[in-house]
Amino acid sequence: MLEEKQQGILYLVGIGPGDPELMTCKAVRVLEQTRVLVGPKARKNGSSNAVEIAAAQVDMRDKSVLELRFPMKKIVLGSDHDPEVVEAWRKAAQTVLGYLEQGEDVAFPTLGDPALYSTAFYLLHTLQELRSEIRVSVIPGITAMAACSARVCVPIGLGDDVVSIVPAAFDDNRLREILHSYDSVVLMKVFRKMDTIVPLLEELNLVEHAVLIERCGMDDQKIYSDVRETVGRELHYFSTLLIRKKEV
Repeated sequence: MLEEKQQGILYLVGIGPGDPELMTCKAVRVLEQTRVLVGPKARKNGSSNAVEIAAAQVDMRDKSVLELRFPMKKIVLGSDHDPEVVEAWRKAAQTVLGYLEQGEDVAFPTLGDPALYSTAFYLLHTLQELRSEIRVSVIPGITAMAACSARVCVPIGLGDDVVSIVPAAFDDNRLREILHSYDSVVLMKVFRKMDTIVPLLEELNLVEHAVLIERCGMDDQKIYSDVRETVGRELHYFSTLLIRKKEV
């Protein structure tokens, strides 16, 4: 009797905020030893930022690299998701599952850390709906906010600070309450929001406490110590806003 192949392992690999030198040793090792890589991309005819960053540290020549589209649309937990997004998750999950069931390990490189607003766990959840027992290993990565904090030498949280991390998808009245209530606030991927955020910061007297970092750690990095300069600008997707009220 033929033995059933052992299912491969899915590696959800955080590759950091964009600077290849900020990939962890473990992330590099796992990507080097895994033959199949599946990289997320936002556009059908685009490329995977995660794969491009990983390729700066990992030799891709003998690997099977698949770049699958994950549409960038708002996800509201507890509500029905956009059918296009759900279909993309399912197609990606079926592709990955095909390799896993053949005993092949699969690595899914993702920007930042897999546990923080990443596509990685949507993929894992969809896989688990197809097959309840998935062998998975999560490799944490350096977050964009950690890299931005280091770049401008400003802490995210100290002492009794209460910190709030807010995704780009916010479009309700909670932001005003968050900015009023928390000592330190990280606003992620704010590239389309600054025209509305800056007036709110001015109203709450927080402009002097805010700094925006665009494409942190990359060759064309920009730091806006006066966030009013971002109004009307076309910012890159990799834009993070740090707001810290208290002095050390």
